[in-house]
Amino acid sequence: MKHLFLILCSLFLSHISMAQSLDGAWTMVESDGKGYQVEHTLIFTGEYFSEAIFEKPNGKFLATKGGSYALDGESLNLTYEYASNNSGIVGETKTESYSFTNGNLELGKLSWTKIDDGTPGDLFGAWLISGRKRDGEIQMRDISGPRKTMKILSGTRFQWIAYNIETKEFMGTGGGTYTTIDGKYTENISFFSRDDSRVGASLEFNYELKDGNWHHSGFSSKGDPIYEIWSKRKS
Repeated sequence: MKHLFLILCSLFLSHISMAQSLDGAWTMVESDGKGYQVEHTLIFTGEYFSEAIFEKPNGKFLATKGGSYALDGESLNLTYEYASNNSGIVGETKTESYSFTNGNLELGKLSWTKIDDGTPGDLFGAWLISGRKRDGEIQMRDISGPRKTMKILSGTRFQWIAYNIETKEFMGTGGGTYTTIDGKYTENISFFSRDDSRVGASLEFNYELKDGNWHHSGFSSKGDPIYEIWSKRKS
């Protein structure tokens, strides 16, 4: 009877563990041995994921990789669409074991601490830029091609990535924390692959969700007016 009770408890705990969600943002911090702390930020949004690696507190960008993912029992299948330091893995699927222990995500040999569960920000998900307003007119673009600019957001973290699936080229990325309050979308930059001097800057934009699309307007970091449309990624 005791043996049966232990088996039932084990099955119950296993069910509870796997029922926890990957959705949201996760972090892991390690030392690089040179006096810097290296932060890994991992975002999952239901079908897509991205990992960014950068130094703290200076924000020096080190690497990023990501793409789509699927769960298979206690395994996580990661299919890479971009990898800044290893383009050879683009198009490949890597399988990692995963579990939850005391709220942490055990992924392969690494342990991640949860930052958020996809809330409270309004823009949780993976988005592709699908249009811009020029000379007062909105011009839409095809988002099914290999060249993509994706923005992936948890409830408090964001990252944009420009890449090409066919050529395996990585063009750039940036990210950090964000808020959505009273129609204002504010980005706080923690890393930027093209210009470390942008780290620490905050940019405020107007945002609105129209017919499922994210309308994003304001001024760029260079002071240029922008009006962008982002569509929720479906494939």
